[in-house]
Amino acid sequence: MSGLYQRRRKRPELNLVPLIDVLVMIVFFAFVTMQFRTATTLNLTLPKVETAGKNDLAQTVTIGIDKKGEFSFNGVIATETQLAEALQAQSRVDKSVPVLIRADENTELKKLTFVMDACRKAGLSKFRLQSR
Repeated sequence: MSGLYQRRRKRPELNLVPLIDVLVMIVFFAFVTMQFRTATTLNLTLPKVETAGKNDLAQTVTIGIDKKGEFSFNGVIATETQLAEALQAQSRVDKSVPVLIRADENTELKKLTFVMDACRKAGLSKFRLQSR
């Protein structure tokens, strides 16, 4: 009788659970390795502004450093201690005043970092470097 009965074959079945696991891992890997670009690295064409560069700041403290390393505070020659004292006095008047640092291109880095550190110690955090 075994010859009369044919064994039924199981229908082929695709197991979806391992396939879904693999797809989830691929999507997870894609998100982990994806590089998100910031707006500064994108190729943007910014609009043209007719009044660019014409809005000068009314109150600005200017610190100059020449190639010899001598300091000036608003055009007056000053030593390191005089500069620090002048920045402290300016801080007592107005802490929000911007400080413009004008340094010669051959100025030593330690002179520039001294000025930036003196500004921070005085509480003047809005400083910038002037370039050409």
